[in-house]
Amino acid sequence: MLCGGTILRRNLRGDLDASLHISLELRDASSEHIDYALFGVLPAAIERDILIACAPRLIAVSSVTKTQQVPGNVTAENLQTKYTRQSFYPGRRPSVSQEVGEDKVHVEGWELDINTKELRWESYVKAGYYGVLNQYFPLSDSSESPIPVDLLFTGTVPAGSGLSSSAAMVVASTLAFLAVNGKLDDQSASIQLTKGDLVRIAVENEKRVGVNSGGMDQAASVISDASSALYISFFPKLKATAVPLPSGSVFVCANSLVVSDKAVTAKRNYNLRVVETLAGARILAQALGITVDERERITFREVVGRFMGEQDGQELSTDALQEGLERIEKEVEVLRPKAVSADGQLGVTIQEMIAMSGLSQEVFHDVYLSWVEVEATHFQLYKRAKHVFAEALRVLQFRQTCFEASDTAALERLGRLMNESQTSCAELFQCSCPEVNELTRLAREAGAYGSRLTGAGWGGCTVSLVAEDKVMAFIEQIKNTYAPYKGLEGEALNEVIFATRPSSGACVYKFGDESF
Repeated sequence: MLCGGTILRRNLRGDLDASLHISLELRDASSEHIDYALFGVLPAAIERDILIACAPRLIAVSSVTKTQQVPGNVTAENLQTKYTRQSFYPGRRPSVSQEVGEDKVHVEGWELDINTKELRWESYVKAGYYGVLNQYFPLSDSSESPIPVDLLFTGTVPAGSGLSSSAAMVVASTLAFLAVNGKLDDQSASIQLTKGDLVRIAVENEKRVGVNSGGMDQAASVISDASSALYISFFPKLKATAVPLPSGSVFVCANSLVVSDKAVTAKRNYNLRVVETLAGARILAQALGITVDERERITFREVVGRFMGEQDGQELSTDALQEGLERIEKEVEVLRPKAVSADGQLGVTIQEMIAMSGLSQEVFHDVYLSWVEVEATHFQLYKRAKHVFAEALRVLQFRQTCFEASDTAALERLGRLMNESQTSCAELFQCSCPEVNELTRLAREAGAYGSRLTGAGWGGCTVSLVAEDKVMAFIEQIKNTYAPYKGLEGEALNEVIFATRPSSGACVYKFGDESF
Protein backbone atom coordinates (compact mmCIF):
# COMPACT_ATOMS: atom_id res chain seq x y z
CA MET A 1 0.00 0.00 0.00
CA LEU A 2 1.09 3.56 -0.54
CA CYS A 3 -0.18 7.08 -0.46
CA GLY A 4 2.34 9.81 -1.07
CA GLY A 5 5.98 8.88 -1.11
CA THR A 6 8.18 6.42 -2.96
CA ILE A 7 6.84 2.96 -3.67
CA LEU A 8 9.26 0.39 -2.35
CA ARG A 9 10.33 -2.35 -4.73
CA ARG A 10 12.47 -5.03 -3.22
CA ASN A 11 12.59 -8.82 -3.16
CA LEU A 12 12.63 -10.66 0.14
CA ARG A 13 12.50 -14.22 -1.15
CA GLY A 14 9.54 -13.11 -3.25
CA ASP A 15 8.11 -9.94 -4.71
CA LEU A 16 6.77 -7.38 -2.28
CA ASP A 17 3.43 -6.77 -3.91
CA ALA A 18 1.80 -4.23 -1.63
CA SER A 19 2.92 -1.02 0.01
CA LEU A 20 1.49 0.56 3.18
CA HIS A 21 1.44 4.21 4.15
CA ILE A 22 0.63 5.45 7.63
CA SER A 23 0.92 9.13 8.48
CA LEU A 24 2.11 10.14 11.93
CA GLU A 25 -0.08 12.24 14.17
CA LEU A 26 0.08 15.43 16.16
CA ARG A 27 -2.41 17.09 18.46
CA ASP A 28 -2.89 20.60 17.18
CA ALA A 29 -5.31 21.58 19.90
CA SER A 30 -5.44 20.79 23.58
CA SER A 31 -5.88 17.04 23.51
CA GLU A 32 -3.38 15.56 25.92
CA HIS A 33 -4.38 12.56 28.03
CA ILE A 34 -8.14 12.98 27.74
CA ASP A 35 -8.96 10.29 25.17
CA TYR A 36 -8.86 7.52 27.77
CA ALA A 37 -11.24 9.64 29.85
CA LEU A 38 -13.50 9.39 26.73
CA PHE A 39 -13.49 13.12 25.96
CA GLY A 40 -13.26 14.34 22.39
CA VAL A 41 -9.86 15.21 20.93
CA LEU A 42 -8.61 17.25 17.98
CA PRO A 43 -5.62 15.63 16.23
CA ALA A 44 -4.31 15.76 12.68
CA ALA A 45 -1.99 13.47 10.77
CA ILE A 46 1.31 15.01 9.64
CA GLU A 47 3.19 14.59 6.40
CA ARG A 48 5.87 12.30 7.84
CA ASP A 49 4.99 8.65 7.76
CA ILE A 50 5.73 4.97 8.10
CA LEU A 51 5.82 2.78 4.98
CA ILE A 52 5.60 -1.01 4.87
CA ALA A 53 6.06 -3.16 1.80
CA CYS A 54 4.56 -6.60 2.29
CA ALA A 55 4.05 -9.84 0.38
CA PRO A 56 3.22 -13.50 1.00
CA ARG A 57 6.24 -15.80 0.95
CA LEU A 58 6.49 -19.09 -0.86
CA ILE A 59 9.22 -21.45 0.32
CA ALA A 60 10.49 -24.21 -1.95
CA VAL A 61 10.60 -27.67 -0.41
CA SER A 62 11.61 -30.55 -2.68
CA SER A 63 11.44 -29.08 -6.16
CA VAL A 64 10.92 -25.85 -8.05
CA THR A 65 7.34 -26.87 -8.77
CA LYS A 66 6.34 -27.48 -5.19
CA THR A 67 5.93 -24.91 -2.45
CA GLN A 68 5.01 -25.04 1.15
CA GLN A 69 3.67 -22.22 3.24
CA VAL A 70 4.75 -22.13 6.86
CA PRO A 71 1.64 -20.92 8.76
CA GLY A 72 2.02 -17.42 10.14
CA ASN A 73 5.80 -17.10 9.86
CA VAL A 74 6.97 -13.48 9.60
CA THR A 75 10.27 -11.99 8.45
CA ALA A 76 10.51 -8.26 9.13
CA GLU A 77 13.30 -6.04 7.84
CA ASN A 78 13.91 -2.34 8.39
CA LEU A 79 15.78 0.03 6.09
CA GLN A 80 17.20 1.72 9.18
CA THR A 81 20.21 -0.46 9.81
CA LYS A 82 20.10 -0.07 13.60
CA TYR A 83 16.96 -2.22 13.55
CA THR A 84 18.02 -5.78 12.74
CA ARG A 85 16.09 -8.37 10.74
CA GLN A 86 13.57 -10.28 12.85
CA SER A 87 11.82 -13.59 12.19
CA PHE A 88 9.02 -14.94 14.35
CA TYR A 89 5.86 -16.99 14.19
CA PRO A 90 2.78 -17.23 16.39
CA GLY A 91 2.61 -20.02 18.89
CA ARG A 92 -0.35 -21.58 20.59
CA ARG A 93 -0.98 -20.67 24.20
CA PRO A 94 -2.05 -23.76 26.17
CA SER A 95 -4.28 -23.69 29.21
CA VAL A 96 -5.09 -26.42 31.69
CA SER A 97 -8.65 -27.73 31.74
CA GLN A 98 -10.36 -29.84 34.34
CA GLU A 99 -9.76 -32.94 32.22
CA VAL A 100 -7.16 -35.55 33.12
CA GLY A 101 -4.68 -37.55 31.13
CA GLU A 102 -3.98 -36.73 27.51
CA ASP A 103 -6.87 -34.25 27.28
CA LYS A 104 -5.60 -32.06 30.09
CA VAL A 105 -3.94 -29.45 27.89
CA HIS A 106 -5.95 -27.65 25.22
CA VAL A 107 -5.30 -24.71 22.95
CA GLU A 108 -6.72 -21.37 24.16
CA GLY A 109 -5.29 -18.70 21.88
CA TRP A 110 -2.39 -17.32 19.86
CA GLU A 111 0.79 -16.15 21.51
CA LEU A 112 3.68 -13.95 20.36
CA ASP A 113 6.54 -13.19 22.71
CA ILE A 114 6.53 -9.47 23.59
CA ASN A 115 8.83 -8.35 26.40
CA THR A 116 7.17 -5.17 27.73
CA LYS A 117 10.14 -4.53 30.04
CA GLU A 118 12.53 -4.00 27.13
CA LEU A 119 10.64 -3.20 23.96
CA ARG A 120 12.20 -3.71 20.57
CA TRP A 121 11.00 -2.41 17.22
CA GLU A 122 9.45 -5.71 16.24
CA SER A 123 7.33 -5.67 19.42
CA TYR A 124 4.98 -3.23 17.71
CA VAL A 125 4.84 -5.47 14.63
CA LYS A 126 3.90 -8.42 16.83
CA ALA A 127 1.29 -6.29 18.60
CA GLY A 128 -0.28 -5.50 15.25
CA TYR A 129 -0.35 -9.19 14.39
CA TYR A 130 -2.23 -10.22 17.54
CA GLY A 131 -5.59 -8.71 16.67
CA VAL A 132 -5.54 -10.15 13.16
CA LEU A 133 -4.76 -13.63 14.47
CA ASN A 134 -7.39 -13.58 17.18
CA GLN A 135 -10.18 -12.06 15.10
CA TYR A 136 -9.59 -13.67 11.71
CA PHE A 137 -7.86 -16.95 12.53
CA PRO A 138 -9.51 -18.38 15.67
CA LEU A 139 -7.87 -21.58 16.76
CA SER A 140 -11.27 -23.14 17.15
CA ASP A 141 -11.52 -23.05 13.34
CA SER A 142 -8.76 -25.02 11.60
CA SER A 143 -10.06 -24.36 8.07
CA GLU A 144 -7.74 -21.41 7.49
CA SER A 145 -4.26 -20.44 8.68
CA PRO A 146 -2.34 -17.15 8.44
CA ILE A 147 0.09 -17.15 5.54
CA PRO A 148 3.86 -16.54 5.90
CA VAL A 149 4.77 -12.98 5.08
CA ASP A 150 7.77 -10.74 4.37
CA LEU A 151 7.67 -7.15 5.58
CA LEU A 152 9.99 -4.25 4.79
CA PHE A 153 9.74 -1.10 6.93
CA THR A 154 10.92 2.45 6.52
CA GLY A 155 9.80 5.80 7.89
CA THR A 156 10.63 9.44 8.45
CA VAL A 157 9.97 9.92 12.15
CA PRO A 158 12.23 9.07 15.10
CA ALA A 159 10.96 6.64 17.70
CA GLY A 160 9.96 8.13 21.05
CA SER A 161 9.49 11.60 19.58
CA GLY A 162 5.89 12.03 20.67
CA LEU A 163 4.51 11.90 17.12
CA SER A 164 2.68 8.64 17.72
CA SER A 165 5.26 6.47 15.99
CA SER A 166 4.25 3.52 18.17
CA ALA A 167 0.56 3.83 17.25
CA ALA A 168 1.47 4.28 13.59
CA MET A 169 3.64 1.15 13.71
CA VAL A 170 0.85 -0.88 15.29
CA VAL A 171 -1.78 0.44 12.87
CA ALA A 172 0.49 -0.12 9.86
CA SER A 173 1.40 -3.63 10.99
CA THR A 174 -2.23 -4.52 11.66
CA LEU A 175 -3.20 -3.26 8.22
CA ALA A 176 -0.30 -5.12 6.56
CA PHE A 177 -1.32 -8.46 8.06
CA LEU A 178 -4.95 -7.85 7.08
CA ALA A 179 -3.95 -6.93 3.52
CA VAL A 180 -1.52 -9.76 2.88
CA ASN A 181 -4.03 -12.29 4.23
CA GLY A 182 -6.74 -10.93 1.95
CA LYS A 183 -8.99 -9.68 4.73
CA LEU A 184 -9.44 -6.13 3.44
CA ASP A 185 -11.13 -7.17 0.20
CA ASP A 186 -12.78 -10.39 1.34
CA GLN A 187 -16.24 -10.14 -0.23
CA SER A 188 -17.28 -13.43 1.38
CA ALA A 189 -16.93 -12.01 4.90
CA SER A 190 -20.25 -11.53 6.69
CA ILE A 191 -19.13 -8.14 8.02
CA GLN A 192 -16.85 -5.82 6.06
CA LEU A 193 -14.02 -4.16 7.97
CA THR A 194 -14.60 -0.43 8.59
CA LYS A 195 -12.14 2.26 9.63
CA GLY A 196 -13.75 2.22 13.07
CA ASP A 197 -13.12 -1.52 13.30
CA LEU A 198 -9.46 -0.99 12.40
CA VAL A 199 -9.13 1.68 15.10
CA ARG A 200 -10.63 -0.62 17.73
CA ILE A 201 -8.37 -3.53 16.71
CA ALA A 202 -5.28 -1.28 16.78
CA VAL A 203 -6.13 0.12 20.23
CA GLU A 204 -6.42 -3.39 21.64
CA ASN A 205 -3.25 -4.44 19.84
CA GLU A 206 -1.17 -1.62 21.34
CA LYS A 207 -2.17 -2.77 24.82
CA ARG A 208 -0.02 -5.83 24.08
CA VAL A 209 3.08 -3.65 24.49
CA GLY A 210 1.86 -2.49 27.90
CA VAL A 211 0.25 0.88 27.04
CA ASN A 212 -3.42 1.42 27.86
CA SER A 213 -4.00 4.16 25.31
CA GLY A 214 -7.35 5.78 24.71
CA GLY A 215 -7.53 5.62 20.92
CA MET A 216 -6.68 9.13 19.69
CA ASP A 217 -3.37 8.15 18.08
CA GLN A 218 -4.83 5.14 16.31
CA ALA A 219 -7.92 7.05 15.14
CA ALA A 220 -5.78 9.85 13.71
CA SER A 221 -3.53 7.37 11.91
CA VAL A 222 -6.54 5.68 10.31
CA ILE A 223 -9.17 8.38 9.73
CA SER A 224 -7.26 11.64 9.15
CA ASP A 225 -8.01 13.81 6.14
CA ALA A 226 -5.42 15.85 4.25
CA SER A 227 -7.52 19.02 4.28
CA SER A 228 -8.32 19.40 7.97
CA ALA A 229 -7.93 18.35 11.55
CA LEU A 230 -10.36 15.84 13.06
CA TYR A 231 -12.64 16.20 16.04
CA ILE A 232 -12.81 12.63 17.33
CA SER A 233 -15.33 11.65 19.99
CA PHE A 234 -15.30 8.28 21.72
CA PHE A 235 -18.56 8.35 23.68
CA PRO A 236 -21.09 6.88 23.23
CA LYS A 237 -19.39 5.62 20.05
CA LEU A 238 -16.38 6.44 17.88
CA LYS A 239 -17.14 9.36 15.57
CA ALA A 240 -14.96 11.79 13.61
CA THR A 241 -15.81 15.12 11.97
CA ALA A 242 -13.56 17.42 9.94
CA VAL A 243 -12.46 20.72 11.48
CA PRO A 244 -11.01 23.33 9.07
CA LEU A 245 -7.81 24.99 10.25
CA PRO A 246 -7.29 28.76 9.82
CA SER A 247 -5.35 29.76 6.73
CA GLY A 248 -2.07 31.66 6.92
CA SER A 249 -0.43 29.37 9.46
CA VAL A 250 1.32 26.01 9.70
CA PHE A 251 2.39 23.75 12.52
CA VAL A 252 6.08 23.32 13.27
CA CYS A 253 7.16 20.14 15.05
CA ALA A 254 10.38 20.33 17.06
CA ASN A 255 11.99 17.33 18.70
CA SER A 256 13.34 17.98 22.20
CA LEU A 257 15.68 15.00 21.57
CA VAL A 258 14.58 13.54 24.90
CA VAL A 259 13.46 10.03 23.98
CA SER A 260 10.15 9.11 25.57
CA ASP A 261 9.36 5.40 25.51
CA LYS A 262 5.91 5.42 27.04
CA ALA A 263 5.71 1.62 27.10
CA VAL A 264 8.89 1.15 29.15
CA THR A 265 8.02 3.93 31.64
CA ALA A 266 4.27 3.23 31.66
CA LYS A 267 3.99 2.13 35.28
CA ARG A 268 5.32 5.48 36.52
CA ASN A 269 3.88 7.69 33.81
CA TYR A 270 1.24 6.78 31.24
CA ASN A 271 -0.53 3.87 32.92
CA LEU A 272 -0.34 5.59 36.29
CA ARG A 273 -2.25 8.55 34.81
CA VAL A 274 -4.89 6.15 33.49
CA VAL A 275 -5.44 4.70 36.96
CA GLU A 276 -5.46 8.15 38.60
CA THR A 277 -8.13 9.45 36.21
CA LEU A 278 -10.31 6.36 36.57
CA ALA A 279 -10.13 6.28 40.36
CA GLY A 280 -10.71 10.04 40.46
CA ALA A 281 -13.81 9.63 38.30
CA ARG A 282 -15.37 7.14 40.72
CA ILE A 283 -14.66 9.30 43.76
CA LEU A 284 -16.00 12.44 42.06
CA ALA A 285 -19.14 10.61 40.90
CA GLN A 286 -19.88 9.47 44.43
CA ALA A 287 -19.41 13.00 45.76
CA LEU A 288 -21.94 14.23 43.18
CA GLY A 289 -24.46 11.56 44.15
CA ILE A 290 -24.06 9.65 40.88
CA THR A 291 -24.69 5.91 41.14
CA VAL A 292 -21.71 3.78 40.11
CA ASP A 293 -21.81 0.00 40.08
CA GLU A 294 -19.26 -1.67 42.35
CA ARG A 295 -17.13 -3.05 39.53
CA GLU A 296 -17.76 -0.29 37.00
CA ARG A 297 -14.79 1.74 35.74
CA ILE A 298 -16.59 4.98 35.11
CA THR A 299 -14.70 7.69 33.20
CA PHE A 300 -14.68 11.46 33.63
CA ARG A 301 -16.71 11.84 30.41
CA GLU A 302 -19.38 9.51 31.77
CA VAL A 303 -19.43 11.47 35.04
CA VAL A 304 -20.14 14.69 33.12
CA GLY A 305 -22.84 12.95 31.09
CA ARG A 306 -24.68 11.59 34.12
CA PHE A 307 -24.22 14.90 35.93
CA MET A 308 -26.00 16.58 32.98
CA GLY A 309 -28.76 13.97 32.73
CA GLU A 310 -27.44 12.19 29.63
CA GLN A 311 -29.34 8.97 29.00
CA ASP A 312 -27.86 5.66 27.80
CA GLY A 313 -27.18 5.72 24.07
CA GLN A 314 -27.62 9.47 23.86
CA GLU A 315 -24.92 12.09 23.33
CA LEU A 316 -24.79 15.54 24.85
CA SER A 317 -24.77 18.40 22.36
CA THR A 318 -21.52 20.34 22.15
CA ASP A 319 -23.13 23.25 24.01
CA ALA A 320 -24.44 20.97 26.77
CA LEU A 321 -21.05 19.25 27.11
CA GLN A 322 -19.33 22.63 27.39
CA GLU A 323 -21.81 23.72 30.06
CA GLY A 324 -21.25 20.47 31.94
CA LEU A 325 -17.48 20.92 31.88
CA GLU A 326 -17.75 24.48 33.15
CA ARG A 327 -20.04 23.37 35.98
CA ILE A 328 -18.12 20.29 37.01
CA GLU A 329 -14.77 22.09 37.18
CA LYS A 330 -16.08 23.73 40.35
CA GLU A 331 -16.84 20.32 41.89
CA VAL A 332 -13.30 18.95 41.54
CA GLU A 333 -12.29 20.43 44.89
CA VAL A 334 -13.72 17.31 46.57
CA LEU A 335 -10.62 15.48 45.28
CA ARG A 336 -8.25 17.86 47.03
CA PRO A 337 -6.78 16.25 50.20
CA LYS A 338 -8.33 17.62 53.36
CA ALA A 339 -4.88 18.09 54.89
CA VAL A 340 -2.11 19.43 52.66
CA SER A 341 1.40 18.56 53.85
CA ALA A 342 4.09 21.18 54.49
CA ASP A 343 5.67 20.47 51.11
CA GLY A 344 2.37 21.17 49.34
CA GLN A 345 1.66 17.52 48.48
CA LEU A 346 -1.78 17.30 46.85
CA GLY A 347 -1.70 13.55 46.29
CA VAL A 348 -3.14 10.75 48.39
CA THR A 349 -1.70 7.40 49.41
CA ILE A 350 -3.14 4.21 48.03
CA GLN A 351 -4.83 3.53 51.37
CA GLU A 352 -6.44 6.98 51.31
CA MET A 353 -7.52 6.50 47.70
CA ILE A 354 -9.17 3.17 48.46
CA ALA A 355 -11.01 4.68 51.45
CA MET A 356 -12.23 7.59 49.29
CA SER A 357 -13.53 5.15 46.67
CA GLY A 358 -15.84 3.40 49.12
CA LEU A 359 -14.66 0.02 47.87
CA SER A 360 -13.00 -2.78 49.78
CA GLN A 361 -9.29 -3.21 49.16
CA GLU A 362 -9.93 -6.45 47.27
CA VAL A 363 -12.56 -4.98 44.94
CA PHE A 364 -10.54 -1.80 44.34
CA HIS A 365 -7.53 -3.88 43.34
CA ASP A 366 -9.61 -6.02 40.98
CA VAL A 367 -11.24 -3.02 39.31
CA TYR A 368 -8.32 -0.58 39.10
CA LEU A 369 -5.02 -2.38 39.60
CA SER A 370 -5.30 -6.04 38.57
CA TRP A 371 -4.99 -5.31 34.83
CA VAL A 372 -2.19 -2.73 34.90
CA GLU A 373 1.13 -2.21 36.66
CA VAL A 374 1.66 1.14 38.36
CA GLU A 375 4.27 2.55 40.71
CA ALA A 376 3.62 5.54 43.01
CA THR A 377 3.69 6.63 46.63
CA HIS A 378 0.99 9.28 46.08
CA PHE A 379 -1.83 9.40 43.55
CA GLN A 380 -2.58 12.87 42.17
CA LEU A 381 -6.35 12.61 41.75
CA TYR A 382 -7.01 16.34 42.17
CA LYS A 383 -4.37 17.56 39.73
CA ARG A 384 -5.30 15.00 37.07
CA ALA A 385 -8.99 15.88 37.25
CA LYS A 386 -8.26 19.62 37.04
CA HIS A 387 -6.22 19.02 33.88
CA VAL A 388 -8.66 16.64 32.20
CA PHE A 389 -11.74 18.84 32.55
CA ALA A 390 -9.91 22.03 31.55
CA GLU A 391 -8.25 20.27 28.60
CA ALA A 392 -11.57 18.86 27.38
CA LEU A 393 -13.03 22.36 27.52
CA ARG A 394 -10.05 23.78 25.58
CA VAL A 395 -10.66 21.25 22.81
CA LEU A 396 -14.22 22.49 22.38
CA GLN A 397 -13.05 26.11 22.42
CA PHE A 398 -10.31 25.38 19.86
CA ARG A 399 -12.83 23.60 17.62
CA GLN A 400 -15.32 26.45 17.83
CA THR A 401 -12.66 29.05 17.04
CA CYS A 402 -11.67 27.11 13.92
CA PHE A 403 -15.27 27.11 12.72
CA GLU A 404 -15.94 30.76 13.50
CA ALA A 405 -12.97 32.65 12.08
CA SER A 406 -9.78 32.45 10.05
CA ASP A 407 -8.00 35.71 10.83
CA THR A 408 -5.04 36.76 12.95
CA ALA A 409 -7.25 37.20 16.01
CA ALA A 410 -8.40 33.58 15.66
CA LEU A 411 -4.80 32.37 15.41
CA GLU A 412 -3.95 34.30 18.55
CA ARG A 413 -6.88 32.69 20.40
CA LEU A 414 -5.74 29.24 19.26
CA GLY A 415 -2.22 30.04 20.40
CA ARG A 416 -3.42 31.03 23.87
CA LEU A 417 -5.27 27.72 24.19
CA MET A 418 -2.12 25.83 23.20
CA ASN A 419 -0.06 27.74 25.78
CA GLU A 420 -2.64 27.05 28.49
CA SER A 421 -2.52 23.39 27.58
CA GLN A 422 1.27 23.30 27.94
CA THR A 423 1.07 24.92 31.37
CA SER A 424 -1.54 22.39 32.45
CA CYS A 425 0.48 19.45 31.10
CA ALA A 426 3.56 20.65 32.97
CA GLU A 427 1.98 21.61 36.29
CA LEU A 428 -1.18 19.52 36.70
CA PHE A 429 -0.71 16.40 34.61
CA GLN A 430 3.06 16.49 35.04
CA CYS A 431 3.75 14.91 31.66
CA SER A 432 6.23 17.48 30.37
CA CYS A 433 9.98 17.74 31.07
CA PRO A 434 12.52 20.59 31.41
CA GLU A 435 13.66 20.34 27.79
CA VAL A 436 10.10 20.48 26.44
CA ASN A 437 9.30 23.40 28.75
CA GLU A 438 12.35 25.25 27.43
CA LEU A 439 11.57 24.46 23.79
CA THR A 440 7.99 25.77 24.08
CA ARG A 441 9.26 28.94 25.78
CA LEU A 442 11.82 29.51 23.01
CA ALA A 443 9.09 28.91 20.42
CA ARG A 444 6.90 31.63 21.90
CA GLU A 445 9.88 33.98 22.03
CA ALA A 446 10.55 33.17 18.36
CA GLY A 447 7.09 34.39 17.39
CA ALA A 448 4.84 31.32 17.61
CA TYR A 449 1.19 32.04 18.38
CA GLY A 450 1.32 29.10 20.76
CA SER A 451 3.46 26.07 21.57
CA ARG A 452 2.90 22.87 23.52
CA LEU A 453 4.06 19.30 23.84
CA THR A 454 2.52 16.72 21.55
CA GLY A 455 2.21 13.02 22.19
CA ALA A 456 2.24 11.33 25.55
CA GLY A 457 4.90 13.71 26.86
CA TRP A 458 7.89 13.19 29.16
CA GLY A 459 10.05 14.18 26.20
CA GLY A 460 9.49 13.90 22.49
CA CYS A 461 8.19 16.73 20.32
CA THR A 462 6.57 20.11 20.67
CA VAL A 463 4.12 21.57 18.17
CA SER A 464 3.98 25.32 17.52
CA LEU A 465 1.45 27.36 15.56
CA VAL A 466 3.46 29.72 13.33
CA ALA A 467 2.55 32.29 10.68
CA GLU A 468 3.20 30.76 7.28
CA ASP A 469 5.44 33.59 6.11
CA LYS A 470 7.62 33.39 9.22
CA VAL A 471 8.40 29.68 9.28
CA MET A 472 11.99 29.89 8.02
CA ALA A 473 12.89 32.68 10.45
CA PHE A 474 11.21 30.75 13.26
CA ILE A 475 13.19 27.57 12.56
CA GLU A 476 16.43 29.54 12.29
CA GLN A 477 15.87 31.18 15.67
CA ILE A 478 15.06 27.88 17.36
CA LYS A 479 18.20 26.38 15.82
CA ASN A 480 20.28 29.19 17.32
CA THR A 481 18.67 29.20 20.76
CA TYR A 482 17.94 25.54 21.60
CA ALA A 483 21.34 24.16 22.61
CA PRO A 484 20.93 20.59 21.23
CA TYR A 485 20.25 22.05 17.74
CA LYS A 486 23.38 24.17 17.48
CA GLY A 487 25.57 23.06 14.59
CA LEU A 488 22.78 21.18 12.82
CA GLU A 489 22.28 22.01 9.15
CA GLY A 490 20.46 20.64 6.12
CA GLU A 491 18.91 17.19 6.48
CA ALA A 492 20.15 16.79 10.06
CA LEU A 493 18.22 19.92 11.05
CA ASN A 494 15.18 18.89 9.02
CA GLU A 495 15.02 15.64 10.96
CA VAL A 496 14.51 17.45 14.27
CA ILE A 497 12.41 20.49 13.31
CA PHE A 498 10.06 20.83 10.36
CA ALA A 499 6.83 22.49 9.23
CA THR A 500 3.84 20.36 8.35
CA ARG A 501 0.26 20.54 7.20
CA PRO A 502 -2.53 18.03 7.86
CA SER A 503 -2.04 14.80 5.92
CA SER A 504 -4.15 11.78 5.06
CA GLY A 505 -4.41 8.67 7.21
CA ALA A 506 -3.70 5.05 6.39
CA CYS A 507 -4.06 3.76 2.85
CA VAL A 508 -3.19 0.69 0.80
CA TYR A 509 -1.76 0.29 -2.69
CA LYS A 510 -1.64 -3.09 -4.40
CA PHE A 511 0.84 -3.51 -7.26
CA GLY A 512 -0.84 -4.68 -10.42
CA ASP A 513 -4.23 -3.96 -8.94
CA GLU A 514 -6.32 -0.96 -7.94
CA SER A 515 -5.63 0.81 -4.64
CA PHE A 516 -8.13 0.41 -1.82
